[in-house]
Amino acid sequence: MVLLLVSALKSFGINQEYQRGVLFRLGRLGTMKGPGWYWLIPFVDRVIRVDQRIITYQLETQETITRDGVAVRVNAVVWFRADSPTQVVTSVEDWRGATVQAAETALRDAIGQSELDQMLKDRVSINHRLQQLLREASLKWGVEIDAVEIKDVDIPEQMQRAIAKEAEAIREKRARIIRAQGEQEAAAKLSEAAEVISKAPGALELRRLQTLSEIGVEHNSTIIAMLPVELVHAARKIAGMPDATDD
Repeated sequence: MVLLLVSALKSFGINQEYQRGVLFRLGRLGTMKGPGWYWLIPFVDRVIRVDQRIITYQLETQETITRDGVAVRVNAVVWFRADSPTQVVTSVEDWRGATVQAAETALRDAIGQSELDQMLKDRVSINHRLQQLLREASLKWGVEIDAVEIKDVDIPEQMQRAIAKEAEAIREKRARIIRAQGEQEAAAKLSEAAEVISKAPGALELRRLQTLSEIGVEHNSTIIAMLPVELVHAARKIAGMPDATDD
């Protein structure tokens, strides 16, 4: 009676929606089971359950050297899942451990093929390259790599100072260019104004009067006496001096 009860328990199995059962009948690979309930032949069939949900794993920090010779410490996060339960069971003993080891190796390879500036400015392309390297190794195990993301990049302190100086120099360069462009535009406007004033004899006198009114508004104690241009020209002619405007 006890033997029949044990046999009945061994012949009945249930898989969750995210589980698949890889069947072995007398040691040979059989039909995959699940999800739901299924029957087995007692003492003949054996089922290994495989969880197909996505696994999130944070890789340990890797110390490596970039292509331009900078020592960095990098860690990353990898998302993977069992795409083919049959391959996962029959191709590798520990598919989770094998995937993690392959991810750490691929991370070092991807960093070694990249320069420091690219790591800091364009992580998307490095993540894509890292995913491709890891996928090439894991597909033969039936493991699908959904995503790989570099999380932290730790660079030496002296390199951080050098990067800060470079960024400061770039900002100063931009400020100087903007200031020079402003001065160039201002000079062009002044040149246009001077040309307009030279064509209108009364414009210079109006500008002179406007300047006097602006000085008076500020309540200054300094008095500036400005003679009209016509008086200056007349004084030059009386004194017999050549006029600057005469050709």
